Amino acid sequence: MRRKHRRLPTNAELDITAFLNLMIVLVPVLLLGMVFTQIRMIELDFPGMAAGEAPEAETFRLEVLLVPSGIRVADSDRGLIDSFPLQEGEQDFAALRETLKAIKARMPEKTDLVLRIGPDVDYQTLVTAMDTVRSYPEVVAASVVRAELFPDVSLGDAPADVKVSVLETTGQTEATP
Repeated sequence: MRRKHRRLPTNAELDITAFLNLMIVLVPVLLLGMVFTQIRMIELDFPGMAAGEAPEAETFRLEVLLVPSGIRVADSDRGLIDSFPLQEGEQDFAALRETLKAIKARMPEKTDLVLRIGPDVDYQTLVTAMDTVRSYPEVVAASVVRAELFPDVSLGDAPADVKVSVLETTGQTEATP
């Protein structure tokens, strides 16, 4: 006689230990990686007015012109304030910062300026100029903080034929259009 062996129903046990170990390691690594991949953005405005908007007569519009031969600071309506030709082949951002600090001391409520960029200015010079016109390092209570200059930066194109040069006979700085 033949016996039938009944198989007892058993539930198969899943071993997910390896998977859980992987998740425990993978999730924190992915979360930490997100912090290092953030993109820094600088908010910009482009010069111009809305349709139908007229400029005020007594408005002070500060412009910084950045060309490969130097930097020029001017009021768009009244003319040149100061200019800085290249110093030893480098843009003079320290002198620009001091001039902007003096303007900010006279007009503390002013927060905007137009940064006009020449066609041959490289990207790193543009970023350095934007950082220079927006803020400067200041020591307050034994710690260095970023003091505000003109954080509302508008970008524009500079005319291609503008040169900033030094007059050799008098030693004065001149910007030639």
